Amino acid sequence: MYFFSNLVYQEMYQKMFLFICLSFALSCVLFIVSLLLASHDPYYEKMTAYECGFEPFQDARHKVDIRFYIVAILFIIFDIEVVFLMPWLVNFVYLGTQTFWLMIFFLAILALGFAYEIVKGALDW
Repeated sequence: MYFFSNLVYQEMYQKMFLFICLSFALSCVLFIVSLLLASHDPYYEKMTAYECGFEPFQDARHKVDIRFYIVAILFIIFDIEVVFLMPWLVNFVYLGTQTFWLMIFFLAILALGFAYEIVKGALDW
């Protein structure tokens, strides 16, 4: 019985390996075809920064204010929060009260962190 189950797993891995190899080969072929068929005609208008149809006001490579990064990090944190909440919400009926209070604790930690950001003025512009 052990030998038979080993063959089944080996066949599954062979199919998966074949799928990965074919996917890699197809992506390489498509990349090479796009390089061969694409037009390579760089000119000034293509290389300039686009600002809503207007001429660029200044050089596009300037320093970005750190507040944008803070907002981006907060967005990522709360986006990850949703990723952690979704499996819990899907299985909410089947889980006990211990899991409920654990998720409430998780949300409270995030809420306290967000309140701390507001009190510190990190989101004030």
